[in-house]
Amino acid sequence: MIDRAGLALFLRNRREALQPEDVGLPRGARRRTSGLRREEVAALSHMSADYYARLERERGPQPSEQMLASIAQGLHLTRAERDHLFHLAGHTPADRGVTGEHISPGLLRVLDRLDDTPAEIVTELGETLRQSALGVALTGNTAALEGSARCIGYRWFTDPAARGFYAPEEHEFLSRLFASGLREIMALRGPGSHAAELSEQLLDRSEEFRQVWAKHEVGLRPRQVKQFVHPEVGALELNCQRLIDPDCAHSLLVYTAEPGSESYEKLRLLAVIGTQSLR
Repeated sequence: MIDRAGLALFLRNRREALQPEDVGLPRGARRRTSGLRREEVAALSHMSADYYARLERERGPQPSEQMLASIAQGLHLTRAERDHLFHLAGHTPADRGVTGEHISPGLLRVLDRLDDTPAEIVTELGETLRQSALGVALTGNTAALEGSARCIGYRWFTDPAARGFYAPEEHEFLSRLFASGLREIMALRGPGSHAAELSEQLLDRSEEFRQVWAKHEVGLRPRQVKQFVHPEVGALELNCQRLIDPDCAHSLLVYTAEPGSESYEKLRLLAVIGTQSLR
């Protein structure tokens, strides 16, 4: 059963312990709240302010596991705190395995400070969990995708539009890279894993994947310099740095351009236009 009083108290305590700068928000000159406002937590958790406020007031329906997972990320909870939140709401905590989607607070804090840089947090299968605003401007809102389409390797072989963000001369290598990476993860996680499921789907739906998969390539690694093609600013050469959280098998990918280069100036323009079209 849901412990409404305990849930409300826990949410209030965690909200009041967080400061705006902890989650990448401006403090503002007139702030009187000791921690975050309810509406700020609701926005970070991708839910309505009214829904979240009712939880803190011991009202409303029992939150679903999906809602709890969103709140856990919005409040930057540790995995232990996330599990406690699930217990208070009357649910069994989600699996703590390395293939889970709960992002560590430390990785989130780093991403929250990258407001002027394309960055994203991805799973070992290339599923985007969170993006910076400039990351969305660079490759689109891939964190909002659902199902198998969340995996960049799956999109690469099933959706021609996914290739439009990458230079044509990179396509052949990227096909090999995605197949190689999927094979390695499948060997690591086993025949009943999500990686194995994705491979079966791709073998059924993509002739190109079947051909690349048959080569049994493993050990390929991404190139440090990525060749992007943006529909508004054009070709971009970006260096990719990777910060790995081994406990969750998540990676923070940060894309930067050499200062003074043409790509550097294009990134500055992209920061201004965001997801708008210049046409």
